[in-house]
Amino acid sequence: MSRKGLLAFAAVWAALAVAAAARAKVFLTTDEALRLAFPDAKVEARTAFLTEEERRAAKALSGEEEPPSALVRYYAATRDGRAAGEAYFDTHVVRTESETVMVVVSPDGRIVRVEVLSFSEPEEYLPRAKWYEQFRGHALDDELSLKRSIHPVSGATLTARATTDAARRVLAVYRVLHPAAAATATPAPPPGARP
Repeated sequence: MSRKGLLAFAAVWAALAVAAAARAKVFLTTDEALRLAFPDAKVEARTAFLTEEERRAAKALSGEEEPPSALVRYYAATRDGRAAGEAYFDTHVVRTESETVMVVVSPDGRIVRVEVLSFSEPEEYLPRAKWYEQFRGHALDDELSLKRSIHPVSGATLTARATTDAARRVLAVYRVLHPAAAATATPAPPPGARP
């Protein structure tokens, strides 16, 4: 390809990249999401390095085909000197574009909240905020599935699957990092059950 052809190709490639970035919708920054998750708490960034055995264990727990990265970055919160939970950010492909979610896990290994930080797919593939509330209280078990307690969303099936998979990945990594938390988690009540 000639130099002129390469420049034309580069210009088209750059235009496509700008168009893709313009499509991405950013809802929250990392700092904003952490403030929502842990108001009035001290939040500290942490890094863990998973061994091959821990990676295999997380893969088995999550049901994923691939093990997680050996490098795990998360945010631990403390309030009044006690653990207040941890936040993990998971970026994954929904259909052909990415989504980043924050999954907040309680000290006993349950999901506290799921927040969408950015979504690059068309917004009609994004479930309503109320849909994400059904993750609250779930531990890593068979109920955390689109075939069980997590209801699918018509028109956003791929997003629902990707988000559920992300929640399972995060809880699997959390359980590997904090094996004692799995022992304290009790099963989530069925949807609509009264405490």
